[in-house]
Amino acid sequence: MELVFALVIGALTASGVYLLLRARTFPVVVGLTLISYGVNLFLFSSGRLATGAQPIIGTTDAYTDPLPQALVLTAIVIGFAMTAFVVVLSLRSLADHEDDHVDGHQDVKPTKPEQNEEGTGQ
Repeated sequence: MELVFALVIGALTASGVYLLLRARTFPVVVGLTLISYGVNLFLFSSGRLATGAQPIIGTTDAYTDPLPQALVLTAIVIGFAMTAFVVVLSLRSLADHEDDHVDGHQDVKPTKPEQNEEGTGQ
């Protein structure tokens, strides 16, 4: 179970870093979200991965720590709110600048030749 958790955390983090290095706004937002999911899984696994174990310390030999689970739940709520805020900011930036490049560099779009009234394009 720990190996699957480690592979999932690694895949989420690697995908997040790959998307974070993209030059567009939406992939950066999705990359940050994937990295936050990876961090949440890492925090969750720090409370001990055990199935059927009680979350109360001192009652049994095998227990799980409930504090990381509470921290992850809080992080999920805060992460969802921040993702919604960043998506709205990126949509506003796209509407204002008509481009979603993260460093402000705009792609050069080829211009169409103006057509005259005869439709010849010259």
